[in-house]
Amino acid sequence: MGFYDLTKDERARKVEQIHKKLLAHTTQNKTTELILFFSDQDTYIRKAAYQSMGKIFIQNEGLRSQIISVLEKLLREKNPNTRQTAINAAGEIGIRDFNIVVPFFDQALFDEHHSVRNAVIGSIKKMGEKNPAPVLGWSKNYLHHPDKEIRREICHGIELRGRTHPGDILPLLKELQHDQTARVRNTLIHVIGQISYKKGCLATVIKHLKKWTNKDLVAKAVEEIIDVHVRYKDFAILTRAEVEKYIQDTL
Repeated sequence: MGFYDLTKDERARKVEQIHKKLLAHTTQNKTTELILFFSDQDTYIRKAAYQSMGKIFIQNEGLRSQIISVLEKLLREKNPNTRQTAINAAGEIGIRDFNIVVPFFDQALFDEHHSVRNAVIGSIKKMGEKNPAPVLGWSKNYLHHPDKEIRREICHGIELRGRTHPGDILPLLKELQHDQTARVRNTLIHVIGQISYKKGCLATVIKHLKKWTNKDLVAKAVEEIIDVHVRYKDFAILTRAEVEKYIQDTL
């Protein structure tokens, strides 16, 4: 039976059960029970596991080094679900203390399985939103990595911070403006669009784009900005007409 086949009360009890078992087995430095939850086929069981691990880290200062040690072991497991969940757990910890989990992301960026690399992107998003300074500093180191997928993942990962604080990530995005890989450029254009439609964001984005030297990419980014305001018209602050006029008057 899947997690969402349970009633609301049953789900709450399941989450509490997972939390208690993870706490007990982490205290005993055992990984058997952790692997069962971390490798579960149900995404929501794995989510409950990594969120619980984050809470255990925050609430139990004496267990923190033990938790890091356990997660290091789980990151070496063959099952990609286990490695993915370990990275998501590291992401929960990194919201509070990014420096302690940096080695996890340095390793997982190059994992052979896409689900683990996607967990890196998701973790960068949630860590970057709440703990931006160290996360963005670390991200910058990979912006010009020879592997195009690394550059794309970093670009995608910093997006969420940009939705509320576009000025924090635009200097990093600028470094990718001359990237020759279509997949990276497309992600860059997508991210520019995503950080443009919230209140107060458009002016910041356009101000930065005025200083970019790749005018072809800027033109495509402008098209995406306008299109985003159409696709997300129920959430955007400005209408398409207002956006087009602002860009015409400003850029």
